[in-house]
Amino acid sequence: MDWRNFAQQMASMARDLLAEHTLDSTLKRISRKAVELVDGCDASGILVLRGDRVSSLAPTSQLVVDSDRLQESLREGPCFDAARPDRAERVFRIPDFTADPERWTSFVPRCRELGVGSMMGFLLYTREEELGALNMYSYKPGMFTEDSETAGWLLASHAAVAFSTARTDAQLQDAIATRHLIGEAMGILMGRHHVTEDQAFDILRTQSQRTNTKLREVARRVCETGTLDQ
Repeated sequence: MDWRNFAQQMASMARDLLAEHTLDSTLKRISRKAVELVDGCDASGILVLRGDRVSSLAPTSQLVVDSDRLQESLREGPCFDAARPDRAERVFRIPDFTADPERWTSFVPRCRELGVGSMMGFLLYTREEELGALNMYSYKPGMFTEDSETAGWLLASHAAVAFSTARTDAQLQDAIATRHLIGEAMGILMGRHHVTEDQAFDILRTQSQRTNTKLREVARRVCETGTLDQ
């Protein structure tokens, strides 16, 4: 492993990730860089757990999605475990899927049928939060070594910071858009019903609670139709 060259690639990747404009593009770049920079990595993606439900983000191939679904159905697997906040381990590796498994005894033979030869999982975390797991797959057994694991961990560390930053930016942009939408809807109600700003907001909030609809969606309907009617 040429660690000097790898360090240069990491520095370049960090700059590229911060230059991305959306969360989706940030995650896609992370997955692509895993394939480009980690020796033996043929496919990559990010697994996120919400309760016991798995979401596959930015997969580079269908193999990643199939593996994530398999881990969800079996409730086991290295990336499934890496993404769980109640586990202390942050790095997992299965070097050879043709060998008898010592862990994940249900997952390994089923995943072998998908064409996986070896895989790794890395918890994506910052000091404040745990975000999910970065998955790396090889079609051949024995491709992921200790050097591969170190490289994957370094990449995942950079990726976690970029993921967290991009998600925060996306949440901020969404909050700003929601605020503008609600403000526009309030203006429509104030003009139509001759009510105050506080009264207009109460009308939106009451409709949201009555219909069990998010406030943003109620506001969107008002902006599109000029009325609260569904």
